[in-house]
Amino acid sequence: MTPATTFAGRKVALFGLGGSGLATVRSLLAGGADVLAWDDNAGSRDRAREQGITVTDLKAADWSGFEALVLAPGVPLTHPEPHWTVGLARGAGVEIIGDIEIFCRERAALAPEAPFVAITGTNGKSTTTALTAHLLRHAGRDVQMGGNIGTAILSLEAPAANRVHVVELSSFQIDLTPSLKPSVGILLNLTPDHLDRHGTMENYAAIKERLVAGADLAVIGVDDPYCAAIAERRAGARIRLHVEGHGDEAGDYVGADGRVRGPDGAVIAEVSGIQALLGDHNLQNAAAAVAAAIRLGLTGAEIAAGLKSFPGLAHRMEPLRRIGATLFVNDSKATNADSTEKALLAFRDIHWIVGGKAKEGGIEPLAPLFDRVTHAYLIGASSDAFAATLDGRLPFTRCDTLEAATAAAAKAARASGTEAPVVLLSPACASYDQFPNFEVRGDRFRALVAALPEAGVE
Repeated sequence: MTPATTFAGRKVALFGLGGSGLATVRSLLAGGADVLAWDDNAGSRDRAREQGITVTDLKAADWSGFEALVLAPGVPLTHPEPHWTVGLARGAGVEIIGDIEIFCRERAALAPEAPFVAITGTNGKSTTTALTAHLLRHAGRDVQMGGNIGTAILSLEAPAANRVHVVELSSFQIDLTPSLKPSVGILLNLTPDHLDRHGTMENYAAIKERLVAGADLAVIGVDDPYCAAIAERRAGARIRLHVEGHGDEAGDYVGADGRVRGPDGAVIAEVSGIQALLGDHNLQNAAAAVAAAIRLGLTGAEIAAGLKSFPGLAHRMEPLRRIGATLFVNDSKATNADSTEKALLAFRDIHWIVGGKAKEGGIEPLAPLFDRVTHAYLIGASSDAFAATLDGRLPFTRCDTLEAATAAAAKAARASGTEAPVVLLSPACASYDQFPNFEVRGDRFRALVAALPEAGVE
C-alpha cells in the first residue's frame, strides 16, 4: 500500500466505495488524513462498514472544512451532468481529485525521480501496460502494475527510486489528475468512446492529451488524426509510433511485417510468431512498450527475451482451445467496433459472437471486414440493431445468450469442414446488459469452451 502522507492532518471527503475507493480510504487513513466517505449504493456502504470504514452522508456534511473531494473515476465529473458531490465541492471551493492524483503527490514528495510509465488510448492500453510491465519484470526490475488494468494504484507499493510503476489510465482517471507528470507517457490512439461522459470527441481527446503533455518522454501513436495533431503540438521529447498501412504520418518507430524498426531503420523488436501479439495493432502496442523499456535502460537482448515470453492478456484475443481444426478465441475486452476490428483483421473463416450494450455507431464501421466472417451469432440488447446492419450482407443467427451462441458457433465451425475455422467472441459492445463487466463475460465464454467435447465426441 502507498500511505497518503501528503494528506496528513487534512480533512477529506471521498465519494465512491468500490474497489479503488476502498483502497483510497485505507491509503488516506494510513497517511493520517481525516476521511468522510460515502456512496449512493447501500450495498457499497455496508461493505465499507464491514471493513471498519466510517461512512458519513456527505449531503449533511459541512463542506467548508474539506480540503479535497476524492472522486471515484466512474462518477460523472462533467457529463451528462456533474454528480451532486461535484456541485457541493465546487460551491465550497474544494478541489476535486482522484486516486491517481494522490499517487502523483506522493511520488513528488517521496521520490520525484521514481520511474513512472503512464499509458492510455482508446484501444490497446491494457495490452501495452501488461507488456511493458512484463518486459521490465522479466529483466529483473521491481515493477508495480495497476490503475485501470486492475489493482488500485494506492494498493501498490509506494514510489521509490529503484521501483517502476506501470499504470494504465482511463480518460476518467486523467480528468481527476491535474499534476500528472510521468517519466514516460504513452498515448496509443483515439477513436470515439465514452462521449456520454465527455460531451464531444474534442473534449475526450483534450483529456487524453494531458497524459503526454506533462511527461518527460511522450510516446504517441500517429495513425489517427487526433493523436497526430497531439504529437505535432508536443514541444518536449517525443517518439512517434506508426504502423505501415495505417495512416500517412511519419513515425520514429515504425511497425511492419511483424517487426518494429527505430529511427535508423534497424530492427528493435521482432514480434512475428508471438501468439500473444498477433495483428498490426499489437505492433503499435509492442513499439510503445519497447520505447518505454529502452527509455528505462533495458538492453536489446532483455527486450527480445521479454517479448518472446509474454503470455498475453486475458480476454484480449486470448486463444483458449483448439478442438479439431477449430480455434476458440476470447476477445471479450473488445467493447467497441474499433477494438473488434483488430480481431477481425487477425483471422479468417470467423464464426463471430457479437453483441451486448452497443456503443455509438454499432458495427457499421466493420462492414469492410464482413467478408472475413462466415457467420455471426447475435447476443444481447444490440441484437435488433445488429441484425438490421447485417441483413443481406452477412449470414447471422439470433442467439440472445452467450451460451446459445457458443454452442451454435462451435457446431457450425465443426460442420464447416474448412481448414482453420475460428470461433471468436469479440462483442464490439459493453457487457452491462447481461454481465457485470467484460471479465465476467470472458470468463463465462472460457468455461463454456472448456466444457465442449473433444472432436469426434458428442
